Amino acid sequence: MSRKHRIQPAPTFTLGDLLHVCFRHKRKILAISGVGLLIALILPLVMPKLYQSEAKLFIRYVLDTKSPGQLDTDARIKAPDQRGDDVINTELEILTSLDVAQEVATNIGPEKILAKGTNLYEAAMVIHNNLQADVPKKSNVIRVIFQHHDASIVQPVLNQLIETYLRRHVEIHRSVGAFDDFLTKETDQLRSQLIQTEQDLRQAKTNAGIISLDDSKKAYGEEIAKIRQQILDAEAELAERQAAADEMTKLLHTKPLETTNSASTTNSASLTNEVAAPSGKVSEYKRVCSLLDTLEKKFEDLSVQLTTTNSVVSSLRDQIAENDKIKKQLEDEYPSLLSIKLSEPRTTGGDSSDHTHLDLISEVARATALQSKIRVLTNQLQTTLNRASVIDEAEGPITELQRKRELEEAHYKYFSENLEQSKIDAALGPGRVSNISKIQAPSPPFRAASKLVKAMAMVIFGSVAGAFVLALLLEFYFDPSIKRPLEVEAKLGIPLFISIPLIHRNGKARLKGAAKTRLLGPGGTPPSGGSGIPAPEADPSQTEVLPPAAANGSGASHDLLRELKPFSEALRDRLITYFEIQKLTHKPKLVAVTSCGEGSGVTTAASGLAASLSETGDGNVLLVDMNSEGAAHQFYKGNLAFGLEEALEAEKRSGALVQDKLYMVTEGQGADNLPRAFPKRFTHLVPKLKASDYDYIIFDMPPISQISFTPRLARFMDMVLVVVEAEKTSRDIVQRAATMLAESGANLGIILNKRRSYIPERLHQEL
Repeated sequence: MSRKHRIQPAPTFTLGDLLHVCFRHKRKILAISGVGLLIALILPLVMPKLYQSEAKLFIRYVLDTKSPGQLDTDARIKAPDQRGDDVINTELEILTSLDVAQEVATNIGPEKILAKGTNLYEAAMVIHNNLQADVPKKSNVIRVIFQHHDASIVQPVLNQLIETYLRRHVEIHRSVGAFDDFLTKETDQLRSQLIQTEQDLRQAKTNAGIISLDDSKKAYGEEIAKIRQQILDAEAELAERQAAADEMTKLLHTKPLETTNSASTTNSASLTNEVAAPSGKVSEYKRVCSLLDTLEKKFEDLSVQLTTTNSVVSSLRDQIAENDKIKKQLEDEYPSLLSIKLSEPRTTGGDSSDHTHLDLISEVARATALQSKIRVLTNQLQTTLNRASVIDEAEGPITELQRKRELEEAHYKYFSENLEQSKIDAALGPGRVSNISKIQAPSPPFRAASKLVKAMAMVIFGSVAGAFVLALLLEFYFDPSIKRPLEVEAKLGIPLFISIPLIHRNGKARLKGAAKTRLLGPGGTPPSGGSGIPAPEADPSQTEVLPPAAANGSGASHDLLRELKPFSEALRDRLITYFEIQKLTHKPKLVAVTSCGEGSGVTTAASGLAASLSETGDGNVLLVDMNSEGAAHQFYKGNLAFGLEEALEAEKRSGALVQDKLYMVTEGQGADNLPRAFPKRFTHLVPKLKASDYDYIIFDMPPISQISFTPRLARFMDMVLVVVEAEKTSRDIVQRAATMLAESGANLGIILNKRRSYIPERLHQEL
């Protein structure tokens, strides 16, 4: 609403826009849709009858014969996956191929398939174009349909088509053909190579002295491990015997035996160098040992006669434990006492020294035997290692021969299987395919409605869609006029003051022979005198104004003005609110009402606004008709009505009064000189306008154009209201007019006149 207007971004396409397009162009949409529906109803009468036959094939699996160059061992049977994309699509391509259709056309005869002509290729194209093959979801079944206008050939063609497909299936997947001789020759050659390789392998094993390479390696490995373990055990036992002999030698205070282990001599020397115990400790040690022997012997005798809980037995046990403790303490302090104990004679009889010598001799003999055993085991280990090395040397050639035999055996087996399968395929023949079954044989011909229904649906939906597309193109592309209040601020960026609906074609010439009077008396009758002017005694407050449009016979009736009065009052209130917001308190306030073309309703809007402003406040309102034709010709005693200068003089303006506080003058008498002279004269009138006692001066301005003086006078106005006729005034024209007015610094507002509302309020509401 200010002098600087910012263009707002266009809103997105909303439901209201769609409803507006639909209801505004509903006649076009219904007419085009009705034509489409009529054509769809006529199609069954125009289109020729179409017949079809249907069959169903079940694909269990596909058996492929590989070429002999493929040496893998993958399975030859390929089952379809769950969706059928893996195998069944290939079968569909074979079934619907042009080669199959051409072979069928050859067998059936092109003259039967074509209505006229015998061209084989055209007949094949007819079969190909009228053949439908599809696979239901999650199924291994192919549904085949053939359609034709001749009911007598659809079933034979479909039968021949399936037979041709089965034959082509065998030729593509399982035909060996020229590979038979190659398979036989290659199989014999591989058999000879395999026999020679097996002979070479046996000779290599005989030379190595083995039967099985893996078993021999395993046996020698176990034997070597066993011998090594025996050597380790013998060496450990030898060390044990030598240590025992050394200990016995130390106890007997003899020279250590000569053995291979020098560590025994070192240990014996360290024991003989121990410090001897004092004589008192020796005597005590001997006494304790003698006492222990006595107590232990007595304890053994009493244990046979008495129980362990007897007090005597318990006392002996305690004495033995106490003396044993003393003995251990002495042995810990003086280890040499051990030799004294061992050298003491036993009471049981016999010479303990003799026994010790015998044990020592036994240990030395055992150690010597163990040394011999270790030498023998070492020799056996070396022999076994030598034999194992021979097998290791023979392992390379033997392994290579085994690998060669396995590869040749695999090749021989593969070619043998292919040769055998080739014989089986030849025995089965093309006509005995076991992996494809006919679930449903080609049915008898029946009327096909699919293409007719599809054509009718395409016509109906196409006509409806075309109607909507045409409506959208007309609305948004071919018709750039302003149609709705939402478009004013959204697409022009100019504030909308009011939107006036279309009421009896407001602003249009309707009653050209209407009364030419301006004032009507009470009750709507002309005042006395009949000259079209009020009688001198008439009270202006009791009269009702008829706008200039009615006075010059250009249009609006009195009933129309009554219907437009609420909108004039709303425009008045909006304008007063605007002036209050902008803090425009000076008087008079100059308001110009103009348009972008003739017939937009400028005079009606200006007259209604002036009449509404005169009904509020205490000030006067002046309506100035600036049109060159003089839309408000007022005569007084045969002379032209007052001009603007006379209306500014209080003593002369009484003749311009049309109703209470409302004056009306015209500046359009000099039509030829007005555009050139008035702007200059208006500049001199500005001081008089500002000094007048009018609250508002409303100017009914000519339409905006390149030669119009309206843009030049806009800079003097406090507000310029542009009346836009809905659905007639182009958006670009309004934008250019607004630019011309904005260059003069004028405040702009839009009055959207003759707006039509197409959408029912229950569906969509607009202000």
